[in-house]
Amino acid sequence: MEQRNYETVFIVTPVLNESQVQETVEKFTQVLKENSAALLSTEAWGLRKLAYPIQKKSTGYYFCLSYTGEGNIVDVLELAFRRDERIIRFLTTVLDKHAVEYNNRRRNGEMNQQKAAKETEAVAQ
Repeated sequence: MEQRNYETVFIVTPVLNESQVQETVEKFTQVLKENSAALLSTEAWGLRKLAYPIQKKSTGYYFCLSYTGEGNIVDVLELAFRRDERIIRFLTTVLDKHAVEYNNRRRNGEMNQQKAAKETEAVAQ
């Protein structure tokens, strides 16, 4: 099968302490590794306010996993999300070549360098 690039954003319930949240994230990164997916990055977006209450909660810990793998990896990961009561919501998207390039540039810090260069150029003029 073809290797594709995926990005999954999931929300962990806010009633957990920091070690329990990290344990939850480790569980899902382990699911990816066990199913031969290559984990590209794990981003913690922190505790954020939800757009609307979910399960009577108004905040949640947001995390983003970027990985490559075959198509069945998404089914395995989403099944693990559904079975875990600590997960409030999740969303998986397939990334096209432009999104992959953008994510790589963002992770390497190239996005901020270009913005800073434009600002210094504007100030110089």
